[in-house]
Amino acid sequence: MGLEELSITQAILDRFWEKLKEGISSDVAVVGGGPAGLVASYYLAKDGWKVSLFERRLSLGGGIWGGGMMFNEIVVQEGGREVLEELGIRTFPYGEGYWTADAVEVASGLCHQAVRAGVRVFNLVRVEDVVVRQDRVIGLVINWTAVGMASLHIDPLTTRSRYVLDATGHEAEVVRLLEGRVELSLPSGKVKGEAPLWSERGEAAVLENTREVYPGVFVAGMAANAVFGSHRMGPIFGGMLLSGRRAAELISGRLRDGEG
Repeated sequence: MGLEELSITQAILDRFWEKLKEGISSDVAVVGGGPAGLVASYYLAKDGWKVSLFERRLSLGGGIWGGGMMFNEIVVQEGGREVLEELGIRTFPYGEGYWTADAVEVASGLCHQAVRAGVRVFNLVRVEDVVVRQDRVIGLVINWTAVGMASLHIDPLTTRSRYVLDATGHEAEVVRLLEGRVELSLPSGKVKGEAPLWSERGEAAVLENTREVYPGVFVAGMAANAVFGSHRMGPIFGGMLLSGRRAAELISGRLRDGEG
């Protein structure tokens, strides 16, 4: 049987349209497909929640792919190792308390497990704004990344979700959309920005900072440290993984209690 180009096009359109129709309404909308966002998405979907993940770049994985200065290896400690091995990603001991992992295997493995768990991924989509009702975020305003890159005046579309997770890394994009427009649960009321690199303190702080910062909005990963002014940590990724898992636990608990 020969190939027919129109059938190929129709298949792509039909399948993507099905995914998009399902994905615009979810229990949790995760913004950012780096390590924290992917891990959170995986655990949330594994718990049975409907999860949509929006990533403005073409590829998911965030800063994992490049390892440290384009040496594609990463380092994790015990907690991070446990998360990776649970997801079927290999780690290798290196000295007391340290494990290494192949950055390509980690990034691709996290993507694979998240999608297989049921996460609907929409890459090349950026978040322009949030939808707020009665002092709570209930959805996102989205558009194609290319629209922003080309500075085109194209109106966006909206989504609905019970919770939003800002896992956009250093930029903390979702929280910055709220900054100055609502009252955030932050010490100064606004995003503080990252402190200089200090791996030990940054790794510890990222779990402490994984929390709700406005009704319906949680932060995880480097977005959490950026919001609260904690240190960045370089190419050690255990904190990112554990923060994603912690965010999933917190949000799942709220959803099970019928909140949101």
